[in-house]
Amino acid sequence: MKTYSGGIRHDYKDETHGPRWKLNPRWSWFLIGLGLPLLSVFAILIGGTNNAVIPTAVSPISTAAATATLPLALPKPPTEPGENSADAADFGDAELLKLVVGPGDSLDRLFRRNDLSLADLAAMVNVEAAREHLVRLRPGDEISVVHHNGEISALSREISESETLHIQRLPNGFEVSTSENPIEVRTVGAHGVIETSLFEAAQAAGISDSVIMDMAGIFQWDIDFIQDVRVQDEFTVLYDELWRDGVKLRDDSIVAAEFINQGVSFRAARYENGAGDTGYFTPDGRSVRKAFLRAPVDFTRISSNFNPNRRHPVLNTIRAHRGVDYAARSGTPVRASGDGKVSLRGANGGYGNTVVLQHGDNITTLYAHLSRFAEARVGSRVKQGQTIGYVGQSGLATGPHLHYEYRINGVHRNPRTVALPPADPVPSEYRDDFQNVTASLWHQLDLYRSTRLAAVAD
Repeated sequence: MKTYSGGIRHDYKDETHGPRWKLNPRWSWFLIGLGLPLLSVFAILIGGTNNAVIPTAVSPISTAAATATLPLALPKPPTEPGENSADAADFGDAELLKLVVGPGDSLDRLFRRNDLSLADLAAMVNVEAAREHLVRLRPGDEISVVHHNGEISALSREISESETLHIQRLPNGFEVSTSENPIEVRTVGAHGVIETSLFEAAQAAGISDSVIMDMAGIFQWDIDFIQDVRVQDEFTVLYDELWRDGVKLRDDSIVAAEFINQGVSFRAARYENGAGDTGYFTPDGRSVRKAFLRAPVDFTRISSNFNPNRRHPVLNTIRAHRGVDYAARSGTPVRASGDGKVSLRGANGGYGNTVVLQHGDNITTLYAHLSRFAEARVGSRVKQGQTIGYVGQSGLATGPHLHYEYRINGVHRNPRTVALPPADPVPSEYRDDFQNVTASLWHQLDLYRSTRLAAVAD
């Protein structure tokens, strides 16, 4: 049989080329290439049903197509001490904004200024637990706001040294919560010697004005810090500092103190008994607080002392001055020197506007030349330190001052030198506890004293 030698063959039945269904190799490769992706898809579907993981190669196009914006992670109250939820949370593409309250600012003004949603602000203010903390703002307050194009996702602000307010958006509105700010209390001490003035000595010792004023308030019944302080007087103060996250917040209460005035030592320690009553007491348990204040006003100087033979500055006649005149700015608050009852309130001749208080043990005190009165009326009971009027120069007075008198059974006594009745001591049932609590405080004061004496000896 003659064999084919070239050209286009049309004899499709020629058996020399095998059966018709036999595939060309190129078609085989084509079918294989088409089938593998289909098998991969089928395997993925089957694997998803059976929770099996089958690695697949993903092209850059499919990766881009699968990318989507994740929902915003809303803040939650901090779970770790010192964590600020608004700062620590992951907010995706939302923006964290710090708002600082300036003079005259309100949250409404701050929201308008920063293009934040006023509707969200109204919704948050309508939540009772948040309303007060969003309305009452002071200059310097900081508010953290997380928002997306002005829509509020979360808000937080410190509402006290120990507490932070958190507001977060939920599907059905805003949720309000609070978290505690951990406060660390550190007890520190300082010692000073007066060379020029009490405040300069305090500054040299590294003590703030507020602490030294508190110390003066503790010993005010025994020491006149305007008239009695002398050069070489010395003081020691143990007091608490409040810290948070390594930052000092402020000075807190005095724990114990000693003031040596003209060689006489006065000591006091803070003690709270089991009933919750707190006060300052001497080492033998006596209260440093007396039943009366030596000076019921913050004065600049004593313009006239107790003097039975004084010449009156207006009348120019010898007339006994049966009280003490404390010069002070007009409008300075005048305090009740002790607990008592208002027995007189009104104009009183040369005394001008006058208040008289009746105390126990037939003691009365008088406050004259007032510019105006406080709320307490005749018959009202007042507490020591309560404001009963304001310094003025009504009546026969040449300048603004308080004329103060102290009487026992109607007899005038010098308010600056009269022996004042003490306040109640540590109750007997707490005496042992008081001794145990304060023993280490007296020891610390002794250490400062001994160190001072050693330094002087050297």
